[in-house]
Amino acid sequence: MFGIRKRRRDRLKKQLMPIEWVRLIEKNVTIYKFVPDEQKDQLHGYIQVFLDEKKFEGCGGLVITDEIRLTIATQACIMILGGISDYYPSLVTILVYPHSYHAPVRDYEEGGIVTEGYEHRQGEAWDMGSIVLSWKDVKTGAKYTDGKNLVLHEFAHLLDSELGASENWHTVSNDPTYSEWSRTLSREHRQLVKMTERGESVLFDAYGATSLVEFFAVATESFFEQPNDLLRRHPVLYRQMKIFYAQDPASWVR
Repeated sequence: MFGIRKRRRDRLKKQLMPIEWVRLIEKNVTIYKFVPDEQKDQLHGYIQVFLDEKKFEGCGGLVITDEIRLTIATQACIMILGGISDYYPSLVTILVYPHSYHAPVRDYEEGGIVTEGYEHRQGEAWDMGSIVLSWKDVKTGAKYTDGKNLVLHEFAHLLDSELGASENWHTVSNDPTYSEWSRTLSREHRQLVKMTERGESVLFDAYGATSLVEFFAVATESFFEQPNDLLRRHPVLYRQMKIFYAQDPASWVR
């Protein structure tokens, strides 16, 4: 079983990506342009494996196209170019809505009171093998390098679930330098909370102040979209993110 999958992946990774696919990616995904040329072939191979193994489903009347599949797959695969994940093994299906959608929510209050309603969302990563994305927000996030990127954010949650990034990732490595990861993430999160409470200007999306899990996701957005700003303003965090992702995007855009 695993031998068959490896041979299939190896074959896909050796295939040349269709030129029309490359042009779609160049048009839609800004950070792709910064990936070093010597890594582009590797990335193309990752993308083709990803597209072969993951199922895309359109929701709300959306018809899945190559543009949608490639825009999402490219960003997801850039994140794992360092080899930290085996193509998101828990992910089976990517559900794509044409725009933001309403999701049912249930709140539990004191006294056993349960309140049900709906929440406006752009995306979410589920524990049941699925991720949900708004195509409108995917496309906007991929176009601008402003640290607000839906695909990077939600796929960071998948990596968090897989590797325990916001909780215990440093404990699964034998390298003692990784123990600094948890302390750095917690310290930077506390700093963001304080700065947002004081109304100060911050590099990260303020949503990262809500929890350590969300902070890891927004830090990932900045790491890939604003690497030089992150390195300049949060050098210790940048170094830890560089270790985690086994990549150095600041060196791509110097």
